[in-house]
Amino acid sequence: MSQRPFEGQLALVTGSSRGIGAATAEALAAAGAHVILTGRDTKALEAVEERIFAAGGHATIAPVDLAEPDGIVRLATALHGRWQALDILVLNAAILPPLMAVTQIESAGFNKALTTNVLAQQALLAAFDPMLKASKDARVIAVTSSVATKPRAFWGAYAASKAAFEVLLQCYAEEVKNISKIRVAIVDPGATRTAMRAKAYPGEDPQTVKLPSEVAEHVIALLGKQFATGNRDSVNTAS
Repeated sequence: MSQRPFEGQLALVTGSSRGIGAATAEALAAAGAHVILTGRDTKALEAVEERIFAAGGHATIAPVDLAEPDGIVRLATALHGRWQALDILVLNAAILPPLMAVTQIESAGFNKALTTNVLAQQALLAAFDPMLKASKDARVIAVTSSVATKPRAFWGAYAASKAAFEVLLQCYAEEVKNISKIRVAIVDPGATRTAMRAKAYPGEDPQTVKLPSEVAEHVIALLGKQFATGNRDSVNTAS
């Protein structure tokens, strides 16, 4: 297999300022793709961009808050003005609301999770659908969580948002599979050493869980395969 199998392809990774998103963006750039880095933290995005440049890759930063009403539309307009097609879309950005019993869920945190984890994802698909359909081999990778299909006490708000996210992606996959070359896959990264994981498990030794780079390697391998749309992968069974 070529060392740069995605040469000439355009990839967009949401939430690419750190964690799994940053690792995936760097892996895609190393594989030859030009990567659009998105997130709210401009300085963190610039740091990822610098690492990509230092490794000989190509990237463009596009700071955006997915919760802003017009942020996604502006992003899509800017990209479409420069590129015709989008070959890879990695939907990684998500937020973790406070963990609490279903009967105690605070509406503010729940609404924020639903906005970022569900509504913004639909908006991203709607905004970039034309560019994806313009690609000869478009792939959408959705990063999920095991709690979307295996409910866990006190995780109701996050789990509900991720379950809705998965169904949304699966419906989109069914809608486009016969009219385009778009293929959709869902990836459950399992326990990974990220800031979100540390927030959820403050007493956990981070050395006991895998690095984001291992998830990125899995995503790159998946993207290099002719996977069937609707494919669901788990990097490991830990959660």
